[in-house]
Amino acid sequence: MREGRPELLAPAGNFEKLKIALRFGADAVYVGGREFSLRAFADNFSAEELRAAAEYTHARGKKLYVAVNVYLRGSDGEKLGGYFSFLQDIGADAALVSDPGAVYIAKKAAPRLPLHLSTQANTTNGYAAAFWRQQGIARVVLARELSLGEIAAIHAHCPAMELEAFVHGAMCISYSGRCLLSDYLDGRSSNRGACVQACRRGYELRPVAPVERQERLPVEEDGRGTYILNSKDLNMIGRLGELERAGVCSFKIEGRMKSGFYLATVVNAYRRALDGAPVELCRSELDTVAHRAYTEGYAFGENRETVNYADAQTKGTCEYIADVLGWRDGRVTVEMRNRFHAGDVLEVLSPSGAFGRHVTVLDLRDEGGEETEDAKLVQAKYTFRSDMPLSKGDFLRRRR
Repeated sequence: MREGRPELLAPAGNFEKLKIALRFGADAVYVGGREFSLRAFADNFSAEELRAAAEYTHARGKKLYVAVNVYLRGSDGEKLGGYFSFLQDIGADAALVSDPGAVYIAKKAAPRLPLHLSTQANTTNGYAAAFWRQQGIARVVLARELSLGEIAAIHAHCPAMELEAFVHGAMCISYSGRCLLSDYLDGRSSNRGACVQACRRGYELRPVAPVERQERLPVEEDGRGTYILNSKDLNMIGRLGELERAGVCSFKIEGRMKSGFYLATVVNAYRRALDGAPVELCRSELDTVAHRAYTEGYAFGENRETVNYADAQTKGTCEYIADVLGWRDGRVTVEMRNRFHAGDVLEVLSPSGAFGRHVTVLDLRDEGGEETEDAKLVQAKYTFRSDMPLSKGDFLRRRR
């Protein structure tokens, strides 16, 4: 992390997203390999990609954490020692674990590999933090259910333990992610990395005949169903200073399954907030991408307003239009993601000074150099005139 400053920690579901997260200001990224990670449906990293990722992050003065946070079955132990040894050899900055068995195996097989304890382990008090410190854990990822006061108490009880806390992204209806719903409905275990997010689905009430019980569950629903289990998204953009004062040294963004555009937007907003940009500007930036209604979770204790009853999620205030591939001689080359036209005014998402500026699509041309009024082919390359230099890796979006 930056000396004397909290670390901004971002998810990376694949190598391209890792590059995006670092470019837009993350100090560290967390990734998963092809096994032992709680995001089995992400692209994830092969062994060769993990080695390359470590080299890439370290060359930029950043850190790489690798999630090994499934709950183990007996057969996992045979492979896990070798995997931890591999992570130590490539220079991973930490392995993220949740199972005590994984801690035991890691300490035996890779004694120089730092260990971070996943939020799945439900660390909710200073006694637990002190216990894990004795087991050789360098950092705990705190349970999302904690208040600022409880976090401060944990830090006071065990000041040697690094504390990491989620600041943004999806929350779970179950206690720090210990859910059985996905396994029950679809046979896919959340705690083995295969959660299908059944809690996000719309549910309906239907009469059952014969009626054997008289109890009724009062649920409001519309034509789309009702979202009785769908948690709001966490958003702590306005509480970073309070979290730091409570003892948090790493601010974690959720979302290894999210798109690169989403990742760039969220990391950019938190980076700018940490660097002193006005909070309201950063808060409005987080509204630009699709999200569920926001909540500050349990930062101030009991909160009964954490369920997003209205819908699965809402559209953001901006539409993702294109990836910038490069700029040369007054023309920008983009890869189209959503349809746009000659004359449209597009907004720039960038870690540079171009952020928030606007470009008008003039002299729009297709890959063959033919002039066109309509960029309608998905992932096709187009060029148009732009006096403002843009960089490869920038994004273009359009206000709704």
